[in-house]
Amino acid sequence: MFSFLKKKKTVLHSPADGQLVPLTKVEDPVFSQGMMGPGIAVLPSSDDIYSPVEGTVTNVFPTKHAIGLKTKDDKDVLLHFGIDTVELKGEGFEVFVDVDDKVQTDTLLARMDRAYLKEHEKADTLMVLFPEEKEFPTVEEKTVKANDELFELD
Repeated sequence: MFSFLKKKKTVLHSPADGQLVPLTKVEDPVFSQGMMGPGIAVLPSSDDIYSPVEGTVTNVFPTKHAIGLKTKDDKDVLLHFGIDTVELKGEGFEVFVDVDDKVQTDTLLARMDRAYLKEHEKADTLMVLFPEEKEFPTVEEKTVKANDELFELD
């Protein structure tokens, strides 16, 4: 009856095809130790990166290696493409969204040239981080497809 009183929940989707892994398995302590907040990691098997949540683009980093999002229920999300990829200064990345764009989980945000990253000895791990969250669901390793629903966050 009073559906407007129900708190909206964030539904997290996979940003790419690949292997879902816990952040603790990421080969960078900034991410694996949760310094950027809790989240998930995907070892991608394709170059396309989709929005993991419904919301709005809040930041497109000039180096194209990360995109900030705000969910419909006001959670901050950081989508980070690869490890130490800021050093590539935007090379190997193509971004298709701008700040203030509304996105759905089927919105193609960016394309990451995984072959280019490999040539430059950069890991292509995708991280979806929630910098302001304290609690986060446990992540089990599994194969995922882009836009697969992973879980809901309160």
